[in-house]
Order: sequence, then C-alpha cells, then structure tokens
Amino acid sequence: MAIPHSRPTLGQYQAGAVAAVIASGQVAQGAMVERFEKAFAAFCGRRYAAAVSSGTAALHLTLKALGIGPGDEVVAPSFVCSALLNAIGLVGASPLIADIQPWTYNIDPSDVARRLTSRTRAIIAPHMFGLPVDMDGIDALGLPLIEDGAQALGAGCRGRKVGGLGIASVFSFYATKVITTGEGGMVVSDSAKLIKTIKDLRDYDSRRVFKVRGNFKMTDMQAALGLVQLQRLPAFIARRRQIAQAYGRQLAVLGLTPPHDTEARIYYRYVVNIPRGLSALIRKMAAAGVSCARPVFCPLHRLLKRQGYEVTEKAWRSGLSLPIYPSLGEDGVAAVVNALSASLRA
Repeated sequence: MAIPHSRPTLGQYQAGAVAAVIASGQVAQGAMVERFEKAFAAFCGRRYAAAVSSGTAALHLTLKALGIGPGDEVVAPSFVCSALLNAIGLVGASPLIADIQPWTYNIDPSDVARRLTSRTRAIIAPHMFGLPVDMDGIDALGLPLIEDGAQALGAGCRGRKVGGLGIASVFSFYATKVITTGEGGMVVSDSAKLIKTIKDLRDYDSRRVFKVRGNFKMTDMQAALGLVQLQRLPAFIARRRQIAQAYGRQLAVLGLTPPHDTEARIYYRYVVNIPRGLSALIRKMAAAGVSCARPVFCPLHRLLKRQGYEVTEKAWRSGLSLPIYPSLGEDGVAAVVNALSASLRA
C-alpha cells in the first residue's frame, strides 16, 4: 500500500460531530463557529478570535484590517508557500522577501534588518515545519508582527503557545495541517478592534453601509470538526514526536542529520538534508511506494524572479520532507525508513 506524504487524521468522533450539525439544520456560520473561536482563542492564550474560510483569508483580512495597502511593504521569508505572497498582493502591498536561517528554515532577522525600508509596515513570521521562530531577533526590528502558526499549532514559544505573540496570529486548518476543518483558518489577537474589523470584512450580507467585503466565513460543520480536532491535538503532537524519534534513530545509521530539535517544537514536517540528487531520490521513493516532497514547492524569490537568497536556495535544493502524521503506523514508519535506505544505496 502506498504511503502518502501527508494525510488528515480523522475518525468516528469527527464524523459524529459533523453529523450532529447536519441533523440540526444549522450548517452555515452560527453558534458552533462561536464555540470554536472561543476554544481556540483560549488554547492560544488570546482574548479574541475570528474564524474564516482559509489560512490565506486569515492573513489577507489581518493585513487589510491593519490598514496595510498600496505603497506599503510586508516582510515574508522566501522559504514558505505562496499563500503569503497572495495575501500581501490581495491588499495591494509589496512583498519584502528575506532569507532564512540554516537548519531552522525560519526567517533570518539579521537578513530582514538589512532589507528594511521606510515603507516596511509589518513582518509575517511563520514557524516553519513546527519549529518556533527566533522571536528575540524579530522583536529587535521594532515592526508589528503577524505570527503565522499554520505549521506549528501547539508548539511553545517564550513560555507561551504559538499563537500568543504579535499583534495577531494566523492559522490554517487545511486538510493536511496540524488540525483540520477541511478548509478553514483563524485569526487570534488581544485586540478587540482588530478582530471586530476582521469579522466585519468576512461577511458582506445585511449591511446598511457599503464597503468592499467578502464571503470568508467558516461553516458550523467545519467548526464542529475543528473542536474535536483541537481536543485531540495533544495526542496528535505526541504521535508526531514518536515518529520523529523513530526516524532520528535510523537517520544516524544512514549517515543523515536529523532536523534541529527542541522541546518546544512539534513535527509538522520532518525535513532532512540530502546533499545531492534530491529529485532522483524523490522519484526512487515514489517507485518504492513512499511519497516524499520538497517541503516548499517553490520559494517566493524564485516566483518573483529575484536573485540571491543563498540559504533558501540550498534548503530548496537539498530539503527532503518525509511522511509524518498521526495516522502513520509503525509498519508505515518502517516502510519509509526501508525505502529511504534502499533508495540512498541505489
């Protein structure tokens, strides 16, 4: 049986929760979304939350609510998915792309510092692959922080959970994220004004005063799924760490270096450095029934046709993401290790 690179972890409790919402007849945004918002804000140690239709929508609406637009710059790392680039573009701002730190794969504050201009308005800092960002370095830059916790829900940072830092924090609940609602996202903040503005922007209906809004709502079906997933999060994180530890023991035998580890991280992705032949190795693994991938499909500087970004380039050319998700059993872990060993020898 083929092993996918990613897959959601779902079961009877999630199915039952969604079925109950369907039976109630209230399937669009309603009381269940409010419950999910309150539970999620409390989990992150925040006062307020706004559920939306995707992680990209969460970031887009946050930027818009902060008044960021044409003529402004927003900092983002290059080694990240294009959702950040799209959100920045949707408000008419310009992306200020920064390089990353080696081994952590997170945004490099020192590289950001040398690129800042008088037009830079905010920094988006994703905690890549479940490893928290160097927040001391980010704080020293003196700009508003939007924390991107899409890959690090449940991780720790400065004695708090990811999601508790910055002017706002955004999350994605896409099918393969740490928890899922199928599609969906969340903004959490301690600013009542910011969250009120985002809730206004997410829904255009029944308004006496017109301004450009959208339909970025979450459904009660999604929220019911999210509530059960949030309850299961500690078990999800524990299983991810078990798999990471099993991989780590085997990587030493294969002469590969495990990812940078701290107690604060969760293993959303398990990325190892392959010095050469990455594309060929991915094909060999696929032939052996194991789907692996570059952890970022295409860095932002490549999409924008910008030169430089040496650390990001190296990470993109050598980073291999192995399957790691809670429903991956011991037989699956062994199959991944065996396929990797055989593919490296071939």
